[in-house]
Amino acid sequence: MGLELYLDLLSQPCRALYIFARSNNIPFEFKRVQLAKGQHKTEEFRKVNVLMKVPALRDGSFTLAESIAILLYLVQKFKTPDHWYPADLQKRARVDEYLSWQHINIRAKGSKLFLSKVLLPIITGQPLPPEKLEFATEELNVALKQFEEKFLQDKPFIAGSEVSLADLVALVELMQPVCAGYALFEERPALAAWRGRVEEAVGKELFLEAHQEIMNVKNLTADQFAPELLENFKQQLLKQN
Repeated sequence: MGLELYLDLLSQPCRALYIFARSNNIPFEFKRVQLAKGQHKTEEFRKVNVLMKVPALRDGSFTLAESIAILLYLVQKFKTPDHWYPADLQKRARVDEYLSWQHINIRAKGSKLFLSKVLLPIITGQPLPPEKLEFATEELNVALKQFEEKFLQDKPFIAGSEVSLADLVALVELMQPVCAGYALFEERPALAAWRGRVEEAVGKELFLEAHQEIMNVKNLTADQFAPELLENFKQQLLKQN
C-alpha cells in the first residue's frame, strides 16, 4: 500500500498538502473526503483518523493527523528541497515561528470571515448582520497588518529569499476569505506581490487547480450537506458569531 492523503480541497490545510505534494512530485493516492456529506464521520475513515478530521495520511500501516505534522513528515520522508523547511537554524526558526503563530491569527480570522460571509447564509438562509461582518473583517485586517509587519516585512518570502512551508500555508489560508469575496490583496501591493511569487514557486496552474472548488463555493446549497450535520453546523456557526 502506497502513500494515501485524505483531503477535502474546500479545506485550507488540505489544499496546502495537495499543492506541496504535487509540486514536489511526491507519489500519493488522493482519497477525497467530502466534509459536507459527513464522510469524515464514517467508521471507515475513523480507522484512518480517530479524530475524524481532514487532512489525514496513511503510509502503509502508519497513520498521521494534523496538517503541519503531515507536511513535516513529507519533507523528511521525501527529502524535498531545503528551502521548504531549511536546515539553517534561524531560517527554520522563522518558518516555525509563523506556523506557530498562524493558527489563532491568519487561520482563525480568515476562517471566521469565510464562514460568516459564505457558510452561515447557506445554512441558515440569512446573512450575518452588517455590523458583525464588519467586526470579522476588521479582525482579519489586524492579523494581515501583523503578518506584513512582523513576518513578511520587505523580504520576498517569510524565511528570506526562497519559498517555504510558511508561505504556502499562509497563502492558502488567505485564499479562503478571497474566495468569499473579500479582495484583501487589492490595496496591499506588497502582499499581492508576495502572492504572485508564491504562486510562481509552486506553479500557477497547480495553485489554480487546487482552488477550483473553493472558488465555486458560493454555488453550494443547504441540500448538499448531510442532514445530520446541518443543525450541528448551524449551532457552531451561530456560536462563533
